[in-house]
Amino acid sequence: MTTHAKKPAGRHEDPPEVKNPKINPADSSNRIKDPDDWVTGQEPMTGAQASYLKTLSEQAHDPEAYDPELDKAEASKRIDQLRDAAGR
Repeated sequence: MTTHAKKPAGRHEDPPEVKNPKINPADSSNRIKDPDDWVTGQEPMTGAQASYLKTLSEQAHDPEAYDPELDKAEASKRIDQLRDAAGR
């Protein structure tokens, strides 16, 4: 009598040609893009960006760093600058 081990429900094996990104984290296909290359970079910054930028500018005692008119790309760059200056 032959018995076949059953796999747990909802799991499957990927074909050998499918690469697991967890195996090779150095894979550059999911690299962080430069904000200047964002398709939506010219859209107004998000609420989350505005909130975080406001918090960082207050912590840095630099109210001029917060500008509600920044677009997504510029807000991201400003956040990075403030984080770098704070050593985060």
